[in-house]
Order: sequence, then C-alpha cells, then structure tokens
Amino acid sequence: MADRLLSTGIVGTIVMALCCFTPILVWVLAGIGLAGAIAYLDMVLLPALAIFIAMTGYALWKRNRAQ
Repeated sequence: MADRLLSTGIVGTIVMALCCFTPILVWVLAGIGLAGAIAYLDMVLLPALAIFIAMTGYALWKRNRAQ
C-alpha cells in the first residue's frame, strides 16, 4: 500500500509541477478551446501540488516507519 501511495504521490507531484511551472497546460487548454479556464488554474494547480507533495511525504514517512 505504501509503495502505491508513494508512486501516486511522485507521479502526481511531477505532473502538477510541470503544469505549474511550464505553460504546457495553458497550451493544451488554448488548443482545445478552453482558454477561458486559464484564469482559474492557480486555484486548482497549487493546492493539488501541495496535496501530492504531502502525499509523497506521508508515504515516505510511512515506509521509513515500517522499516
């Protein structure tokens, strides 16, 4: 369970970091015609990034505690 949680946290953190720090998501949304949603990205991406970082930290803590 901890390995699955850790892999989910790491993958989620990487994806959210790419979407936050590079304009990949902006290009995708503009390309599919949803450019109006770009103004609301920070309200979703930054909390999601924080959640995935916390999930990764919890999984690492749980893994170290089990050993």
